[in-house]
Amino acid sequence: MDIRIEKGSLKYLSDCECALLNSELGRKYFEHEGSGKKAIIEGLEQENLYVAISNNECVGFVFYIPKGIFHSFPLLHLISVKDEYRGKGIGNNLMSFLESLAFENANKIFLVVADFNPDAKHFYEKLGYQQVGEIPNLYRKGINEYLMMKEKEV
Repeated sequence: MDIRIEKGSLKYLSDCECALLNSELGRKYFEHEGSGKKAIIEGLEQENLYVAISNNECVGFVFYIPKGIFHSFPLLHLISVKDEYRGKGIGNNLMSFLESLAFENANKIFLVVADFNPDAKHFYEKLGYQQVGEIPNLYRKGINEYLMMKEKEV
């Protein structure tokens, strides 16, 4: 599958929202109408949201915060791929793009992944991320988040 990654824009808003709302993350954290859209617009306004394009269609996105953790290191904030395109390497492409961007100015990247999403945690582990902590009730009571980190290879 031929994938191109480019800076996100409002023309991809509905595709990004569709990808997010039809994911485990979206179903748990963005169930209120408009909340997913608001998060995506935040990424667009910060100019830190990138989209994966295949055959002129937005099939997924990644949103990161350059100094989102400890005011020093990049934080993967959101990543999502449209349901029908999952398992085709798009998430890998988005993460590889994010890492190349983030490792230009940092030697570590962080993310959090919820305990209700073991497949996502396994995905990140396969990419070399290691759990470095656990934060109970970070975003929702009863849901633990695993803090994960990847160090730049020297």
